[in-house]
Amino acid sequence: MKKVLNNYSSKNDVNIRQIVAYRDNILEIEEYREGFTREDTMNVMSVTKSITSLLIGIAIDKGFIKSVDDLIMNYYKDIYTPKRGEKTIYEVTIKHLLTMLAPYKGKSEPWKKVCTSDDWSLTILDSLGGRYGITNEFRYHTLGTQILLGIIRIASGMNVLEFANEYLFKPLGIEQRVNANCTSKEDQFNYLMNRNPHGKVWFMDPSDMPTAGWGLSLSAYEMAQIGLLVLNNGVYNNVRIISEEYIKEMTQSYVSLDYKFGNQDYGYLWWLPHRSEDVIAAIGDGGNIIYINKKHNIVVAVTGYFKPMVFDRVEYIEKNIVEALIK
Repeated sequence: MKKVLNNYSSKNDVNIRQIVAYRDNILEIEEYREGFTREDTMNVMSVTKSITSLLIGIAIDKGFIKSVDDLIMNYYKDIYTPKRGEKTIYEVTIKHLLTMLAPYKGKSEPWKKVCTSDDWSLTILDSLGGRYGITNEFRYHTLGTQILLGIIRIASGMNVLEFANEYLFKPLGIEQRVNANCTSKEDQFNYLMNRNPHGKVWFMDPSDMPTAGWGLSLSAYEMAQIGLLVLNNGVYNNVRIISEEYIKEMTQSYVSLDYKFGNQDYGYLWWLPHRSEDVIAAIGDGGNIIYINKKHNIVVAVTGYFKPMVFDRVEYIEKNIVEALIK
């Protein structure tokens, strides 16, 4: 088994805990630091968003959801009533949420309002829409992704954690996740900042809904299996888990972003770091990442503890790991 070469480092690689890499579907690199093992997990932060996208694709494949073009209020109409005068919300589609092109009221996300409520997916709907209509402006909105998992719950009639365990994690050989049971502000802070292994858990709101935009705990090895699924267009160990059609839609570019977002493109809650479908990534704070290089048939997964302003993990992977694998 090849070793990671230390020919490139950065000031932001000190928080790395696990590195796993495959080329041509063969495990080539496993590196664990600070006592971590293959089984240990970290809160992979916004990598969770990309998992949410996969779950939407599975729900479409199974007929629970008709299309990404479905209006979100077609699902919420029986359990949520928009505020008087709100019209834009009736035009918002699932695709708007997947591409971060949904419109929201206010300049910032209402974290306190949502995170102190009993049902986050319903509460965040109060912020969706607004008087300017559908502008197709990119707004990176973590809480808004919660609406997507709410749609899966409504459409499938299943608890979303059970849905994910049954239709995504189990076929990938990933041990089922359970509720992280963070009930206090202190629990939530510890879950975010803890540098130690988190267990096989997913942060959930009081309605037993997993957080869609952050809070899933995975190991680098588990993330690499998800990367292999995407690299192989929805097939894992010769079993189709998600349609090739959705994978291709998910990894297309829908938005081209400027330097504020690293000059990357955006698909369905997945990043295109080089504005090309040759390289796609699920990226979370702390440098947590699933990196997929289609040109070289490479998957790299990295976990790390929360460390603000880690933006160069793609560069780190390409200069330190990809170069080692293609030599």
